[in-house]
Formats: sequence, structure tokens, C-alpha cells
Amino acid sequence: MSGHIQPCSSSSSATTEYPNNLMMKLPLPFLFTILIVDFPSLSSTAAVADHNLVSYGGKPNGETDSSAAFLEAWNAACSSPARSTITVPAGRFFVNRPVLFSGGPYCKSKGITFRILGTLVAPSDYRVLGKATDWISFNSVSGVTITGGTLDGQGSGLWACKNNIRRHHGCPGGATTLSFSNSKNIMISRVTSLNSQLYHIVINGCNGVTIQGVTVTASGNSPNTDGIHVQLSAGVTISNTRIAIGDDCVSIGPEPRIYGSGMWPVGPATDLDEPGVRNVTVTSTTFTGTENGVRIKSWGRPSNGFVNRVHFEHITMVNVQNPIIIDQNYCPGNKGCPGQVSGVKISDVKYQDIHGTSATEVAVRFDCSSEHPCTGISLQDVKLTYRNRPPLASCAHAGVLSYGYVQPESCS
Repeated sequence: MSGHIQPCSSSSSATTEYPNNLMMKLPLPFLFTILIVDFPSLSSTAAVADHNLVSYGGKPNGETDSSAAFLEAWNAACSSPARSTITVPAGRFFVNRPVLFSGGPYCKSKGITFRILGTLVAPSDYRVLGKATDWISFNSVSGVTITGGTLDGQGSGLWACKNNIRRHHGCPGGATTLSFSNSKNIMISRVTSLNSQLYHIVINGCNGVTIQGVTVTASGNSPNTDGIHVQLSAGVTISNTRIAIGDDCVSIGPEPRIYGSGMWPVGPATDLDEPGVRNVTVTSTTFTGTENGVRIKSWGRPSNGFVNRVHFEHITMVNVQNPIIIDQNYCPGNKGCPGQVSGVKISDVKYQDIHGTSATEVAVRFDCSSEHPCTGISLQDVKLTYRNRPPLASCAHAGVLSYGYVQPESCS
């Protein structure tokens, strides 16, 4: 992990909100492309075949494994070029093993919508899924929509294992609740993800993804339960989303181009990764009780990574420990990086109209690489307070410019 933008990270479950006008912007050509994406709609006038999960053997009793029923319903929907809906009715559907929905040439459908009215439940024994990469995953699909419902990862057992100092080395890594890889024109709407073993939602190598009205919840002591992780993807929109977890709320990996709006993390922070991240805007967001607000971090070791053209604007901080932070000496446990210097180049990062309260005296911290100092860092109209008085700013190896009213005073 090289460069990383992060809104979430706390020892207790905190909250980050992304309202309707929260945006991660792209240059206009990218924005235009996103706005004309044709996502399948339940209100379409074209004929839509409906596949009820119960008709394929799914049982809403929370005990009978419905994994095979999901795959049979998917195969039936894929067999026709028409758009289809897979309906998961009310009730609790036990999904006892990893389920992979594959697209590509084998799926003829122009668009498949999962209409979830009930809850999908993972096994409570974390060893069943613990060594799997994903619980519910989609690969090489196009035009898939998931709307409504709850995905319950039942991850508390694995968290307890990882948090036990004497046992954690023997714990499996855990499974991501929902992932999309190598896919396009995806929508995830009004879905609730609870208690994932690992990451809640992962978008990997995708183009044209909308995540809206999503709720992500896990305990504050849930390790590595990032809310939404995006990597190697373009044209991603996150809006009207609320995240309260024990790790990064939104993390962004290599070379994403993201347009986001709405409600974001309620908890730890939002992250950026190697080889590089660029063209990201986070706007109209509230962080409440989080460890970090807007954070860019990189490992303190050699890298060819970069982070540039990142804008944070119209953001409210409520009792946040590190409201504004760049950390290029990230080295958890002092393993693999002590005494080394980050090679990640950070440039053109703008902070505009950020206000609220800091839980610590140092509200702005730029701890940049001594080998590749941060350049083009700017603060404009920033007003943060600590216990009703001006906080402090700390800067190392950072070129910082201030415009308008800035509190704390910039250490340019």
C-alpha cells in the first residue's frame, strides 16, 4: 500500500456522512460520461423477467443454505438477453458458502437487478468463510443492480479472534462481504451491510459504478472492516451513504478516478494506494467522532507511487482527532519500514471550506517525506477549533499556501 486517502479510523464506532451534494469530482469529460450511464431500472417499460429466489429452492428460515438457489436464479437470468430481476423476498436467507456470479460471454442478459427485501446471513462460525476472499462476489458482469436488503456478515467471532493477542496469528484473514471485479455499469442502492468479517464492499477494476443510499455498520473494535474500498477503477460515484465501522470508511487504491456525492464515513477515515491515485474530490461531508478526518497516508518505505489532484471541500468536522492529516511515515507496529523514507510523491492537494472541532490540539498535521516533500498543498477558508480556542498546525517537509481565513495558522 503506497498512497492512501482515508475518511475513517477509530477505536470506537464513529460516523462519517456523505449528503446528497457530496462529490468526488472528475474533470468534465469524465463527469459527463458518468452522468449518461444507463443503469437498469425497475420502472423500465421493457418486459422484465422475474426470478423469485424461493422458486429456485431458497428458504427464508435463516437455517437452510440458499447458496445453490442464488446460482440457479443467476443462471436462469443469464440465459436470456432480456433484462431480469432476481427477487429475494422478506425473511432470512442463509448463505453458507462463497457465491460467485460470473458474467462474460456466458451471461446473455442486458441487465440483472437483485431486488432484496430480506436479509442474507453468513455463517456465524468464522472458519467457514474465513479463508475465502469474498462472500458474495461478481466478476466480469455488466449492468447489474443490487437494491435494498441487508447483508449480515456475522463477523464478530473473527474480530474476537484477531483482537485476542494470544490467538490472532492463527486467525484466518476473513471474507469481504460484497465485491465487484472487472465489471461495468454497476449500481448498489439502499443496501445495508452489517458486521463484515473483512471489507464490506470492494470495487476492483471496474468502470461506471454508483453506490447510493448505502448503510455500513460494524463495531468500533472490528479490525480491517473498511466500509468501501475502491481500486483500479474509474467513474465511481458514492452518495447519500452512512458508514460507522472500526476501520477506514472509504479507502481508495491505485489510479481511481472517482466522482462521489452524498454521505460518507462515520468512523475512521478515507484512504489513497500504490502505484498512484489522482483526480479525487470529496465534498459536503461530515465526520463525527472519527480518529481521522481527511487523511492521505503512505508507508514509510521506498515506492514509486504518487498522489495528486486531490480536493477536499465543504467538510464539517465534529470532535475529530486528526481533522486534516498527511502521514507519510505510516509504519504500524514498526515492522518492515523503520528507518526508511516514503517514496510516494504527493502534490496538488487542496483543502477548502473545512470547519468544525478537533479532539486534539494539533488539528492540521502534514508529515511528508523527507526525500519527496509534499508540494502544492493549499488551505483556503479553514476554521477549526480545539476546546473553543485556535488549535495548532504541524508541518514537516511540506510546501503549504494559505488563502482567505485559515485557523489554525498555516505553518507555511
